[in-house]
Amino acid sequence: MFIRNHICSPMERIFPHVTNETARLKAVVLGLPDSLGPVPTLEETYDAKSYEAVQRGIFPREEDVRHEMQCVLDVLHRYGVQVLRPAPLKDYNQVFARDVAFTIDDTLFISNLIPDRERETEAFASSIFPLIDPAHIERLPEAVHTEGGDILLYDDILFVGTYFGEDYSSFKTARTNRYAIDFFRERFPHKCIVPIELRKHDHEPAKSVLHLDCAFQPVSRGRAIIYREGFLNAHDVALVEEIFGRDNLFGVTPEEAYHMSTNVVSLSPEALISDKHFVRLNAFLRDEWGMTVEEVPYQEISKMGGLLRCSTMPLIRE
Repeated sequence: MFIRNHICSPMERIFPHVTNETARLKAVVLGLPDSLGPVPTLEETYDAKSYEAVQRGIFPREEDVRHEMQCVLDVLHRYGVQVLRPAPLKDYNQVFARDVAFTIDDTLFISNLIPDRERETEAFASSIFPLIDPAHIERLPEAVHTEGGDILLYDDILFVGTYFGEDYSSFKTARTNRYAIDFFRERFPHKCIVPIELRKHDHEPAKSVLHLDCAFQPVSRGRAIIYREGFLNAHDVALVEEIFGRDNLFGVTPEEAYHMSTNVVSLSPEALISDKHFVRLNAFLRDEWGMTVEEVPYQEISKMGGLLRCSTMPLIRE
């Protein structure tokens, strides 16, 4: 259990509640675009997209990141979502709030982040975690490695992105281990835990899927976006097709997946935020599935290895 740093009044207590990816969003943590620090060196990057951006000299400028996140903030406010922000850190990337912690049912779990990102947890510890009712927050055991981007909730099904290869420890992009799968099966015996192995590569984005939400995401009850080529095993693709039905899956191409087109964030079962550059996806969601698509620019942030879902960490969905 997480030890609180200071006491908040009872009125400030937040009781987390998330059972799926698409129920109406009520409260969320949005990352910060400020004080990103200098452009990292190739050795300092910890995902394939950032590695490529640094290598090509196209790592995003802070002002562009700030503009894109403001567009998301404007949409969240327009939908009446309570938005929290972590404490700011000087010269430290805090854009991707999703991975620091994640809510399953009524518990907020604190991730064991990779060492390159551990100060993000410190920022949450001084700002977000003290707001959570202490009976509803839990630190993962030390051996359990996972991040929020690998956790997808579908009511009684919990999809978990992972990698079981013997070379797991050699990849910076392998974030969820076997112990996480065992932990979730023991912690949630009433749920069906579905591990999905993902392709990993530290330097080439076309050969790597950092988190599960970069290859798969439900967008309404019975419907989802999928990047089949990002799954390591065909039987995992077949299982998702069995759960949702092939006709209820929108398949993205490798080129679309490179731009992270599975990584949208739902506002409700009928509405979501998507990158305005996802022309084919957005048109399909509107025309075929009757959804409201709030379009924002987010391709600069995508150069750092994440997109819209990565930047948001829901605390409460209806």
